Amino acid sequence: MSRRAAIAAGTGGTGAVTDAVESTAFTEPRARELLAAAVPEAPVADASLLALGENAVFAVGGLVVKVGRDASLLERARHELRVAAWLAERGVPAVRAAEPAPRTAAGHPVTLWHRLPEAVRPAGAADLAGLLRVLHALPAPDFALPRRELLGGVERWLRLAGDAIDPADAAYLRERRDGFAAQAAALTPHLPPGPIHGDALPRNVHIGPDGPVLVDLETFSGDLREHDLVVLALSKDRYGLPSDAYDAFVQAYGWDVREWEGCAVLRGARETASCAWVAQHAPGNGAARAEFSRRVASLREGDAAVRWYPF
Repeated sequence: MSRRAAIAAGTGGTGAVTDAVESTAFTEPRARELLAAAVPEAPVADASLLALGENAVFAVGGLVVKVGRDASLLERARHELRVAAWLAERGVPAVRAAEPAPRTAAGHPVTLWHRLPEAVRPAGAADLAGLLRVLHALPAPDFALPRRELLGGVERWLRLAGDAIDPADAAYLRERRDGFAAQAAALTPHLPPGPIHGDALPRNVHIGPDGPVLVDLETFSGDLREHDLVVLALSKDRYGLPSDAYDAFVQAYGWDVREWEGCAVLRGARETASCAWVAQHAPGNGAARAEFSRRVASLREGDAAVRWYPF
C-alpha cells in the first residue's frame, strides 16, 4: 500500500486515554509516545510516519491514526468526525472514521480512520472539481458548521514559531491578518454559501479503485463556496500548478472564481495563512525558516509572482 493511500484518512476514537508522558516538543518520537498511549491495542512499533505537521499521521495496520500537535486541536478532531459521519450518510465519497470520537493522550487528540486502498493514479484538478460540485450541491447538515476561519490559526502558528522568526515578520502577518479579515467579512458572494471543504487541493483527493475520494476534513465549514475555488487559483499563481490543469478545474466545475471581484481578498487571506502556517515548523528546521522568509519577503514586496514551495 502506498504512502499516499495510507495518508488519506481522518480522525476517530472512543473514550479518553491519559498517560504520564511529559509535555515537550512535538517531534516524531513524542508523537510515537502519544500514539502508543492512545492506541495500546495497535502494533505501534510497526507504525509508519506519513506526515508531521498539524498532526502526526501514522499508518498502523489497516488504520491511519492522526495525533494532534496540541490539545487545542481536540474540538477540531471532534468536528472532523461529525463531518465524516454526515458525508457517509449523504453518500459522498470521503474518508470514513474507524471510531466515532477522538481518543486523547496527554491532552492531544488521537483519531482513527480506515486506511484507503492503493491509489490507481494521482489526483488531478478536474477530479477535485468533480467532488466540489457534489459537495457544493449539499444542503447544510443538521449540526452547526463553523465559518471558514482561514486566518484563525495565524496566532497559534506564530506562537509556536516563538523566537525562531523575526518579531517584525510576526507583527507584519498579524497586521495583514486583521486587514484581510475585515475585508473578507464584507464580501458579497457570487455562489450561494453552504458546506465547503476548506482546503480544496488535489492532494486532498485520493483516486482509489472506485474513483475519487475526498480526504482531510478538518477544515470543513459552512461559508462562501468561493473559498474552495480560490485555493486552485492561488496554486496556479504561487505553487506552479500548470495552466492547463487550472483550465481543466474551471471547465469541470463550471465557473472561474477569478471572475469574481472578491477573489483577490480571499486569495490574500489564504496567502497570509499559508505563510504563517510554515512558521510553526521554523524552530529547529532551517528549511522551514528559509521558506517562511521567502514567503514573507514576497508579501512585503507585493510580488505575486514569487514561487512558493510546498512544505
